[in-house]
Amino acid sequence: MTATIAMCDASRDGSTLGVNAAPTCALCGTALADGRQRYCSPAHRQRAFRLRHTAPLIVDDGRLRSELRRRGTLVAHIVYECSVCGERFVGQRRCPQDNVFCRALGLGGNCTDCDQPILLADLLELEVLP
Repeated sequence: MTATIAMCDASRDGSTLGVNAAPTCALCGTALADGRQRYCSPAHRQRAFRLRHTAPLIVDDGRLRSELRRRGTLVAHIVYECSVCGERFVGQRRCPQDNVFCRALGLGGNCTDCDQPILLADLLELEVLP
């Protein structure tokens, strides 16, 4: 009779990291004592859970427009684009170079770094519906 040697699954032992790799906390990168741990403390485990389960940022465009309209500053926060030269303006409905009315692209403002007009939808990476 020949005896068969049972092969154990290495992934159940927590040794899937490799021979030289030391386990680290998934949140801060601190070295862990046990290979089965994912976080160094219960506080980091709770923080990681909260980060995974946060609701995405929702901007209500209609509500924002109505508030700006109520304040009388809606036109000052709209980005316009000239159909002739393609230049963008904030709060300026008419292109001074081509003397034509521009089309409204959406809510936005000037960039704080480069002073170029930027749309709110581009800044928050939102989809713009036609």
